[in-house]
Amino acid sequence: MTITPDTELTLALGAQRAIVSPWGASLRRYFVLERGRETDVLWGYSGGGNKKGGQGDVLIPFPGRIAYGRYEFDGARYQLECNDKEGPNAIHGFLRSVAWRVEEYTATHASFAVEIDEAHYERRGYPFSLAVRVSYRLEAGGLTCSFAVGNVGANAAPVGVGFHPYFTVGTAMIDEADVRIPATHYLEMGETLAPTGRVLPVEGTPWDYRGSRRVGAARLNHCYVNLLRGPDGTCVVRLRHPREGRTIAVTMDQTFTAVVVYTGDAITAAPRRALAIEPMTCATDAFNHPAWGLIRLAPGRQLTGRYTVHMSGGSDPVIPSATD
Repeated sequence: MTITPDTELTLALGAQRAIVSPWGASLRRYFVLERGRETDVLWGYSGGGNKKGGQGDVLIPFPGRIAYGRYEFDGARYQLECNDKEGPNAIHGFLRSVAWRVEEYTATHASFAVEIDEAHYERRGYPFSLAVRVSYRLEAGGLTCSFAVGNVGANAAPVGVGFHPYFTVGTAMIDEADVRIPATHYLEMGETLAPTGRVLPVEGTPWDYRGSRRVGAARLNHCYVNLLRGPDGTCVVRLRHPREGRTIAVTMDQTFTAVVVYTGDAITAAPRRALAIEPMTCATDAFNHPAWGLIRLAPGRQLTGRYTVHMSGGSDPVIPSATD
């Protein structure tokens, strides 16, 4: 198969449909069929030229921003390309705009694989070798995205993984929706949108969404940490339509230690249309703050994780037989 930015694969299970692409291993659409119409769970796109912002991107080997593209690891200093449109930073890794291999493809499941090779990426400031796999699967309870990152090089590697889906519950603007973000702290951001180094409590601030409340006019572009988890160790971020009751639950396993929530204000073509809920294994700029969840992946070791998306409520139960 020749992979281009327009290559797309469709997954189907019952009323659910997901459109994924081996170009960047991206999640491009996720919707359900209700009474002959498509109800979007994901604010997505079709065709590589129609993407807005980071819609559906996979963020490896680092999610979020690295301040000025500079970091130090095991006593050596490195310089990444500063490709952030909003500041002098590196952003979201290397794999969003490359062709991945299609490893598996069935009616309900697709897996993509790619390598980061030290010989190629050393000049880009990342002299480490990784084997990466991302999978999407439709199940009775919704959509599951899983990943595996293995260190196939000779030296330990700094690794972070993230995903960049945007969600909608059908409101015209995200301002009208309610959100619950179960986290006790967030990173203070500086003028360049890179963290200042301060981790602040949400209590007593406008950024406290531990209880579900209206997004309103808040300009969210915050990295939340110290996630609150259920008895099974998962953390669930919820987005809800206040009148119809339709709810999206994004459930992250214990591998994910941070979540960025973004109202899309910088997307000039369609600002505040949906809410980015970005599961991340480490916080923004963890390459410069390893205590914020950076993984030091030893040779021969593998990092794995998964998050799931479930939609319920509204006039009809959209995806049945899920525990919310």
